[in-house]
Amino acid sequence: MFATIRDTAIWFDIDGAGLVPEGGAMRERPTGFLIHGGPGSDHSGFKPSMSPLAQQMQLVYFDHRGQGRSARGDPARYTLDENVEDMEALRRHLGLGPIASIGTSYGGMVAMAHAARYPQAVSHLVLIVTAAHAGFHERARQILRERGNAEQIAAGEMLWAGGFRSEADLERYYEAMGPLYSRRYDAAAAAATRGRAIHSPDAINRAFGPDGFLRKLDLRPELARITAPTLILAGRHDWICPPEFSEEIHRLIPGSTLRIFEDSSHSIRVDEPEALQAAIAGFVAG
Repeated sequence: MFATIRDTAIWFDIDGAGLVPEGGAMRERPTGFLIHGGPGSDHSGFKPSMSPLAQQMQLVYFDHRGQGRSARGDPARYTLDENVEDMEALRRHLGLGPIASIGTSYGGMVAMAHAARYPQAVSHLVLIVTAAHAGFHERARQILRERGNAEQIAAGEMLWAGGFRSEADLERYYEAMGPLYSRRYDAAAAAATRGRAIHSPDAINRAFGPDGFLRKLDLRPELARITAPTLILAGRHDWICPPEFSEEIHRLIPGSTLRIFEDSSHSIRVDEPEALQAAIAGFVAG
């Protein structure tokens, strides 16, 4: 399905009922927006790993502008600020009240900014393996030099050079980096997941390249404006958004809760999927 909003067409999908029978009444369930990372990826990585959450809430998946199945356009507008406005426009287009905003990695950055700028639009905020400022770049490069092999270090330098020219380039990047993203890396399963995705080189280059917008990111001054109950989830062995950045977010969002998954890297949904689902469902749906 497509929502024609602002100046683009955003692809979205819905899983789970918003109203369910309960005795002699219909009970309204929370609606959760699942916000994918990258940039340059799409929503498909959430399926089926996050699908069980549809038992507790209605799920809305969507692809950021210029990515996945959403419309392409001017790459200069593939930015966090545009993604935030698109997300809020989609919420209004669907006629929704406050949503549970569930963002992973870059999606967590979008979720943070959205919750700070539209506090009345968010009932619960879940931030998974993310960071609030550009300092994560240099820290990730340091960790990569410590842990990575030659192929992985070269792949990382292509990321920060903004050097992806095709979907095949991104495929090779994720294939090389897979064992760093997940402690339970399974090459065949990862290849199947990548095969379902639509990768967008322009979007990731626009974010990570030398002049990329993520090189100047700093959401820290905005975080005190977040009023939604906030759950922050980190992977102890995460190489690109290490847990120190989640700890910092925890200090800056009043009343937030932090949990670190001790057996996970960046892909908690691969390393500890059941525990991740339980943590989110318990927080949002009680």
